[in-house]
Amino acid sequence: MREKELRIALVCYGGISLAVYMHGITKEIWRIVRASRASHEGTPPASAVDAVYHDLLDEMATRGGVRVRVLTDIIAGASAGGINGIFLAQALSTGQSLDPLTDLWLDEADIESLIAPDAAPTSRLSKVWALPIAWMAAGRSGENVAALDEDTREEVRGKISHLVRSRWFEPPFDADDFTTKLLEAFDRMAAAPRGPRLLPPGQPLDLFVTVTDFTGQPQRLRLHSPSEVVETEHRMVVDFSDDGDGTLAAIPELVFAARATSSFPGAFPPFTVAELDRVLASRGQEWGSRDAFLRRVLPRHYAAGAADKAVLIDGSVLVNAPFGPAIEALGRRPARRQVDRRFVYIDPFPGMHFRLPGGGGHPGFFQTIIGAISELPRQQPIRDNLEAIAARSGRIDRMQAIVAAIREDVEHEIEQLFGRTFFLDRPTATRLSSWRVRAHAAAAAKAGFSYAAYGHLKIANVIDAMVALCVDATGDGEQPHRTRLRATIERTIAQRSADGEAISFTGGPSAGARTFLRAFDLGFRIRRLRLLARRLAELEGDHSEAELAPIREVVYDSLATYLERQQGAWHAAMAHDIRLLRNDAGAVLDQLQARLDLERLDGETDARLAAALAELPRVARRTMLMTYLGFPYFDVATLPLLQGEGLDEFDPIKVDRIAPDDATAIRSGGPDATLKGIQFLTFGAFFSRSYRENDYLWGRLHGAERMIDIAVSTLPATIRMKPGRVAAFKRRAFHAILDEETDRLQAIAPLIASLRQEIG
Repeated sequence: MREKELRIALVCYGGISLAVYMHGITKEIWRIVRASRASHEGTPPASAVDAVYHDLLDEMATRGGVRVRVLTDIIAGASAGGINGIFLAQALSTGQSLDPLTDLWLDEADIESLIAPDAAPTSRLSKVWALPIAWMAAGRSGENVAALDEDTREEVRGKISHLVRSRWFEPPFDADDFTTKLLEAFDRMAAAPRGPRLLPPGQPLDLFVTVTDFTGQPQRLRLHSPSEVVETEHRMVVDFSDDGDGTLAAIPELVFAARATSSFPGAFPPFTVAELDRVLASRGQEWGSRDAFLRRVLPRHYAAGAADKAVLIDGSVLVNAPFGPAIEALGRRPARRQVDRRFVYIDPFPGMHFRLPGGGGHPGFFQTIIGAISELPRQQPIRDNLEAIAARSGRIDRMQAIVAAIREDVEHEIEQLFGRTFFLDRPTATRLSSWRVRAHAAAAAKAGFSYAAYGHLKIANVIDAMVALCVDATGDGEQPHRTRLRATIERTIAQRSADGEAISFTGGPSAGARTFLRAFDLGFRIRRLRLLARRLAELEGDHSEAELAPIREVVYDSLATYLERQQGAWHAAMAHDIRLLRNDAGAVLDQLQARLDLERLDGETDARLAAALAELPRVARRTMLMTYLGFPYFDVATLPLLQGEGLDEFDPIKVDRIAPDDATAIRSGGPDATLKGIQFLTFGAFFSRSYRENDYLWGRLHGAERMIDIAVSTLPATIRMKPGRVAAFKRRAFHAILDEETDRLQAIAPLIASLRQEIG
């Protein structure tokens, strides 16, 4: 059976106490990924909820002839979404359970637990004069507190009173205690039963967490006049990567990111490394990678000997919807089968959050200030991000249209070059290699003077890739460092060209150009194999999977081998030499050439392709050979038009949202009809255990509904599951979730009973 991957790049917004709701959603993402792994490997599901997803994927395979593997390989989060993203990434990377995070949110995310002991009111008479403020806050909240049931009403009022009468003009929440709770949650994850890593072998997992550097770091910008200015950059992204070995990062590093990204202004004190050092010392816990980590994430602070004094606050202050890092991570993903790439973002409270008096008029004094400094920056729409994704997808569509339009002419050129009969012969590695070289020379000759522009663009792209590999090896991505690296590499290449290895493209590539590109042009090889993968997908309607399976395996395995060369981790041994670069990059380029070893890989790829092509039916073999040998023609036509991106992506990216407004199978009405955490400027769930249980349960139910929708949407356009069948899977998932959570969620037994009736 043909296989396809549904790859999810997950973006988790900030949401303060709506973190509990988002955790319920991420738990369902974790469940479907776990169930998909079991389905893929033919092992039984781990729970009744997993069994629903397992059966859904099996039925999709039976109906559509495609077995879909669901995986999450990119996660980006801010604030509360950052915490959930970090724990989800750890569970995916290690096979550990997410249940300890559920306990953290339900048991510990409470006002009385969060407030520092020295900030709490000392008695019931403390700040009695502030009680009217508490009642006013309760009466003017988004929810009518008086209408709540008696137990919840008194609990909420009591905790509002507790908060209002706590320490003023200093953050009331206990930072050290929260950091300790995060460490303990990771400890419980490690101690709980665990399964295997939830990603395919060799599949990397990238995690990005936004943080705000309060004092900022100076950035030098080049202008025409003046020649240079200095601005302060406060946005910061803490990134982690599991390159396939099941290790995401040291636990203190994950806690660093979780505590920093959720340091909500006014509630928590700003985060510092000294705080984490203090808590680790009190627990007797070591952090062996401390210096290397701080050098990587706080390079300027570290260089000044002040990393432990950096002041970090909530990541959602400046970047509440971190699409940018996730988009950048797309470029270097391995591919062993067809990919359906999705951006899935969790927005717990979409829409307009501001209410003007009487439905009109002007905002008041305090409402304007609070909106300007807190709410407005967090609620900016993601139009720019979606437009960037749409533009990328548009370029891919345009590229595919160009390839389709010129395919007939390219095939005619290849037939003229080799004659029709050679396609009927059994290809060998030697023949394939010589045919490839001959086709490339013919494409250069046919392109005429435009080939020079194409060739120089390829050189520029190769240098970009070299700089990226060096940056990955050293961990220093600052723009001045990149600029120096590029200048040094370009100077070294120019010197080598002057010494007899001239790089030119007039009338076709010179010997020096061919030597250079054979040694370093990794992108060309990747684009060629991705074009083969796309052409292979077009053959699926005319040939059985048994006929195509050998060539499919070779194409994707070869592609994965080249893509692995783009990862910086295996270049880490070069980091010392790269940092010492001054005027000559010769030694580094020689090391890079040896590590890439592209000419050896080319020979191995030709051998594998030749063997697989020989097994294909004659028509399919001819089509794949036409595509492989015709690639230089396609690349000359598309690479300059698409600004160097060429054939890098398989298909346009699709975007899916998970929000209360999108999950209406049980109850419509969005957040107002389902969530309690939206009260008190989204701090509501911190005031009541029943509120947290409510939001967590709705998160699981909404997450299950939307993940079923997203999974079913991967079916081919010609195959659709009946709406009634999809609805049946949803009902089964809902009941399984309620059965699983009934014993845990004791505070909302009436809601669970009501939901069973609503679900039916």
